[in-house]
Amino acid sequence: MALDYPTLPGDIDHLIADDHAIVERQFQHLEAGRGNRRVLVDQVSFELALHAFAEETVLYPIWTEIGMTDEHDDAEHEHQEIKEILVVLGRTEPGEQEFEQALTSLMQVVRHHVDDEEKEELPEFRQKAGPERMAQLGKEFLAAKRQAPTRPHPNAPSEGVAEKVAGMLAKPLDQVRDMLEGKKKEMATDASGLLDPQAQAIVDAHSSLGPLPFEILEPDQARKQPGPKEAVQKVMADKGLEGPEEVGSVEDIVIPDAAGGQMRMRVYKPKDAGAEALPVIMWIHGGGWVLFDIDDHYDDSCRGLTNKTGAIVVSPDYRRAPEAVFPASHDDVLAAYRWTVQHIAELGGDPSRIGIGGESVGGNMAPAAVLQLAQAGEPVPAAIVSVYPVTTGEQFGESMEDAADARPLNRALLSWMAMHAFEGQPDAAKDPRIDLLGWSREQLALMPPTLVITDERDVLRSQGQQFAENLEAAGVATTHRYYAGVMHEFFGAAAVLDKAEQAQQEAAQHFVRALGAARPAVGATPSGSTAR
Repeated sequence: MALDYPTLPGDIDHLIADDHAIVERQFQHLEAGRGNRRVLVDQVSFELALHAFAEETVLYPIWTEIGMTDEHDDAEHEHQEIKEILVVLGRTEPGEQEFEQALTSLMQVVRHHVDDEEKEELPEFRQKAGPERMAQLGKEFLAAKRQAPTRPHPNAPSEGVAEKVAGMLAKPLDQVRDMLEGKKKEMATDASGLLDPQAQAIVDAHSSLGPLPFEILEPDQARKQPGPKEAVQKVMADKGLEGPEEVGSVEDIVIPDAAGGQMRMRVYKPKDAGAEALPVIMWIHGGGWVLFDIDDHYDDSCRGLTNKTGAIVVSPDYRRAPEAVFPASHDDVLAAYRWTVQHIAELGGDPSRIGIGGESVGGNMAPAAVLQLAQAGEPVPAAIVSVYPVTTGEQFGESMEDAADARPLNRALLSWMAMHAFEGQPDAAKDPRIDLLGWSREQLALMPPTLVITDERDVLRSQGQQFAENLEAAGVATTHRYYAGVMHEFFGAAAVLDKAEQAQQEAAQHFVRALGAARPAVGATPSGSTAR
């Protein structure tokens, strides 16, 4: 589900459409009879409860002000019907006749409601209210979701917003949230049944830590939530595994950023490095330009690559949004690469053997930096590895639908990241450093041998696959590896996920072939991936 007119990621109608897409995909799982039926319905109930509350407190009051009275009344009537069905679903169990009948009714009502909103009401609202209001209303929409719990909330006003929703309108919603109160620890998992058991254990572990939805929080709140690192650590602890993976040495150094300040860069060296000048790999962490840093789970990726290649791995801790919006992160990565080239002998590296790569937005910034270097006439890295990369600022391809509900990165969180990363930069998505899919054949041909890794349960899957196809069509030596049954952020979980180990081996072998690393990659050719 997507609106058929242009929006920006933080616009209220864009955010509403993201919510619709998530719930629709969960409905499809339920119709197909896959996944955990109880958890899926609970997640749908939670999503719809927050969504309804936010619409009723932010969107619908404006409809009456601008003459959309009939639309307001119809929408509130449908919301009331939805809430009453959710109460039935909360007190019955899958397989019971009342439950199944209520679920069928819910799908019918919600789909009709969504169809009306996306095809008629939201376009009319945007036209009457004006597109310039959409971003501010988007912020208010997310703030309303944060205020939605019925129990006292530290960020809610003294007279809760719920009291402004008249009479019976709020009552079923309160009942739904009360019923879900004891189920918070399953709200953040992937209940689709499409993950393999090891991957499922990781997302279950993350959910058990009780994180709030990243996509409704302020960035500073979201950064304090448990993330993929804590999920893997929990699985390791449950299995009695120790970590992190040992390497020869790890050191944080301070280098200049692109704005006249300083940033950390972490340097990983392999065991028994000796005096020989080693290949160097710059590995760029992800997090949507907003979340995470070099202390998070990307540390595990760097350790794995160090050991599997025998190379020095460096990882820059670039500036993040919203404190520093686009292109700050890209500028810092380019500055870090140039600094590394200039000081490579001090690091113990070989200037003739340098590779670059990264995960998620790191998988975007690696080729973006190479393009800038090539266009400036500077030497480029010998190889690129882009793991589930962002390659366009647009909602691209079928994965935006079939992985809309995926965890840890769903469609709503992707929009939230872009909303903060590009704030005040409405044309950022069209910049060639973001829009890799917009590159000309000549720009693509500037890339060295490139490995692109994608995975099944990932909203970025389609755009990563398209980037690999574009590179290959431009004559670049390109390998695409697709991993079924795993999720975004899987790459660093090699300690507890076999496919992550295989993906790291694949990345290491790609670098070794290009750089002639000091030692061959450990292990056999990956067997859990599919070449495309």
